[in-house]
Amino acid sequence: MEYTTLGRTGLRVGVAGLGCGGSSRLGMGHGRTAEEAAGIVRAAFDLGVNLFDTAEAYRTEEAVGLAGLPRDEIVLSTKSRIVVDQRLVGPDELLAAVDGSLKRLRTDHVDVFHLHAVPPEHYEHALELRGTLERAKAAGKIRHVGITETGPADPGHRMLERATLDPGWEVTMLAFHMLNQNAKSPVLENTRRLGIGTFVMFAVRAIFSRPERLASALSELADAGSIDSADPAQLDFLIHQDGAASLIDAAYRYVRHAQGTDVILFGTGDRDHLAANIRSITAPPLPAADVQRLEALYGHLVGVGLDRPEGRDRN
Repeated sequence: MEYTTLGRTGLRVGVAGLGCGGSSRLGMGHGRTAEEAAGIVRAAFDLGVNLFDTAEAYRTEEAVGLAGLPRDEIVLSTKSRIVVDQRLVGPDELLAAVDGSLKRLRTDHVDVFHLHAVPPEHYEHALELRGTLERAKAAGKIRHVGITETGPADPGHRMLERATLDPGWEVTMLAFHMLNQNAKSPVLENTRRLGIGTFVMFAVRAIFSRPERLASALSELADAGSIDSADPAQLDFLIHQDGAASLIDAAYRYVRHAQGTDVILFGTGDRDHLAANIRSITAPPLPAADVQRLEALYGHLVGVGLDRPEGRDRN
């Protein structure tokens, strides 16, 4: 594992973080028990992963807590939504959510607590609730305050364009991958300038792990005139002796070495995927010529592959 400092938080985190959501949910999305999911968490820790990202909405906090990892050797990140049943969450409800997460995670504090999947139209409410999280921070229940976007509903990163101009947010999570590069400017430029830590989601997900999803996405883009070819083989230039070993390998390496990314989240319920994903995330950058070609071909695209289909999920 390689480790880095998460923005200005001072937290030392592995560049590969275990995402506990997605369609997999540590395997619980495919019928695994909470104890089996906890085994995935322990296996990731044994491979050097020390950052575990979960959320109340994922229903995996209990599994992370069951893993029984040494608290002083891990970084826990969790989240709570600010809109429930089309109703804005109030301060008391948010504080109760913090306490609920602590109970499920079996800890007295979390290292990063995010407001979860905040849409642009509710950003002002998120700013109001940040004061509530600062109170929880003063009480020692959370260490750092974060905010995450909703990729499917905000493909242009409108919320994060505002949030990453505000140093009050210490960590953020963004949707970024080879065919969805538009977070580079201005979101990642802003996070670098203000020292905001970054978690990357959607690095792989179904669009690169399931060939039929990639074929469908490329076909839609070609039909819309956004790209020249619908043939998935157009990405084969990434796979060669001096480049990536596979499309998934290329996807992880591209986002890992983009300027401004700190932690690349990957999700799985399969132990074999753990080591493979970590190897890719910690591998060297793709050849510069391949990166330049990727960005020339797809740098103009917005919102590709940000849906959440059922099926295998490797983030």
